[in-house]
Amino acid sequence: MIKYLFTDIDGTLFSHTKHKVPESALKAIQAVKKKGIRVFLSSGRNFYLIRKTGILDIVHPDGLVMMNGAAVAIGDTLIYKYPIPRDVVDAMIMFSYRLKFGLTLIEEKEGHINFIDDRVIDAHAKYGTRFPQPRKFPIPYDRTVYQMIAFCDSFDEALFLPHLHNCKAARWDEFAVDIMPKDSDKAKGIAAALECLNGSKEEALSIGDGTNDKEMLQYTGTSVAMGNASEEIKKIATFITDDIDEDGWAKALIHFGLIEEKDVF
Repeated sequence: MIKYLFTDIDGTLFSHTKHKVPESALKAIQAVKKKGIRVFLSSGRNFYLIRKTGILDIVHPDGLVMMNGAAVAIGDTLIYKYPIPRDVVDAMIMFSYRLKFGLTLIEEKEGHINFIDDRVIDAHAKYGTRFPQPRKFPIPYDRTVYQMIAFCDSFDEALFLPHLHNCKAARWDEFAVDIMPKDSDKAKGIAAALECLNGSKEEALSIGDGTNDKEMLQYTGTSVAMGNASEEIKKIATFITDDIDEDGWAKALIHFGLIEEKDVF
């Protein structure tokens, strides 16, 4: 029996072609919450960037898995943190200056970027987000970082990644890649949330579309890949639903019997 629902935001719940959450998805969330199922947003974004989308005002989730699992909140309480070691952050800053690519360092409630070029502008434009005011990063960096975003191509990634201790990458754009600890992902964040709620992964359903959703979809007892998901993600999901702009999110919940068609359409 599914009691917990963990959904990605970008490309899964929030459409970047229509720049909104589909009405069918909003109705589906309301219907599933009435049945006592807890809904969590599971995103690569931090709290500030999730809030900037306006999604918290219309979805009202029970909790957040943020920064690809590096922090988890249930209600207003932060129950889990997993920051990146400071020596790794310092090494990444040095690579960004030497290879000349923009680097965003994401903290619990804000983020900072060292410089902006066309790659930064293009990646943010595709996802409808705004980049922070650039600032020079000191070494050593004196703030706690949970995730890093390098605005570079795969060639530059191949140059620096082997030198970052215990780190992995999740690319979400031709010129943008998330950098995080190897043992940090959305699945680990979901596990922390379920442990706090005395729930199990067999009681959880996850929905996603991108590379950073892979571990989440593999972890939960039931998983859904959006119709617009990559082929890699579709191969590991329990069920493949329709495209986000074809009411795929709501249709997935109907497929598993969590809500009825009349609740949405």
